[in-house]
Amino acid sequence: MRRMMVSDCESTMGKRLLAAFTSTTSGLSNKRLNYILRVSETTNFVDPKSKHTEFGYIVDCIDINKQPAFDHPLLKNHKLQRKPSVQKSFRKTNVKNSRAESIFGLHKVQCPTGTVPIRRVTKEGLIRSKLFNNHILIHGAPGYHYAEVYLKRQCSPFYGASGSNSVYNPKVNRNDQYTTSLIRIQNGPVQAADELAFGWHRSVLKQKGCYNILCPGFVQTHQGFYLGGRVENISTPGGLTFEYHIAIFRDSKTKNWWISLGDENIGYFPGTLFSNMSSTDYVGWGGETITPAGTPSPQMGSGYFPDGKLTRTGYFKNVAILDELMHSYPASVSCAVNFNDIPNCFKAAYHSDLGDPNIISLEFGGPGGNCGD
Repeated sequence: MRRMMVSDCESTMGKRLLAAFTSTTSGLSNKRLNYILRVSETTNFVDPKSKHTEFGYIVDCIDINKQPAFDHPLLKNHKLQRKPSVQKSFRKTNVKNSRAESIFGLHKVQCPTGTVPIRRVTKEGLIRSKLFNNHILIHGAPGYHYAEVYLKRQCSPFYGASGSNSVYNPKVNRNDQYTTSLIRIQNGPVQAADELAFGWHRSVLKQKGCYNILCPGFVQTHQGFYLGGRVENISTPGGLTFEYHIAIFRDSKTKNWWISLGDENIGYFPGTLFSNMSSTDYVGWGGETITPAGTPSPQMGSGYFPDGKLTRTGYFKNVAILDELMHSYPASVSCAVNFNDIPNCFKAAYHSDLGDPNIISLEFGGPGGNCGD
């Protein structure tokens, strides 16, 4: 399975891609590491004034037509798509009495016209990212756990998914731990599936810059928001909640898979990168954690179990899916299933949304600890 998380890991099992707003990286094979460093050294930087962020990493503005994505062998004749064929607006009005605020504390730069922001590769960051190489690829690997609400396969096909996601700062104790909140879509049998995920993650690794070429083939189109951006506004359990609305959706004309934040389209994974993603038969919302085998797991979400209130837990609200024509409609209660692989450590639970018993909101998370392998 191959997964992208602002980085790429190679294996023999299908593709698993994760585009994340984050401050860390994941693992790479030596072959991939050498390729990325070679490309980064020869990339044509249009804007000589690199953006030195307050968080210690650098963002470069690169010619949109010369970005690293187009070095992918499957994209030699790819035609750049600057925006989706149909402009979608996924963001919904928050449920009544919501205390949540918009997430737009996400770090943003402003690149000149014709260029896009790419977070810079560092060799040190890429090497240390190999800590995650043996964990992030495969569901069920030692030290890997997840809790999510997914939709039954008989309710498929799906052509995208979205939801308003709360952002927390779960506790991580080691350099080789990782915790994330995400939407994921998948097609095909588990051991040979194509999968795409989008969300935020937390680890203790800092200042490990990375290019989106670590997600080989991801085409950046937004001039300000970029993968790997630091989230500054963080929720407080029981207090003020910050959320952002994220979406993954397939363009009905180009067959490319777009990711968006609020009403802003960040970029896309060209459909040609996938062997089996004309649609998906699996959609899930929730969290994942990774820790070395035999060590305690980090927290997930806010660190609290679901309590039915959505005031101190990790959550997704306004959960929706898309049909082939890019029409968005609420995920149905009749299709929803809770999954908790280690219930004493992490849980996920869905509820009927306020005002409509047929629409779901969901919570996920937990304290982690001694969760086994």
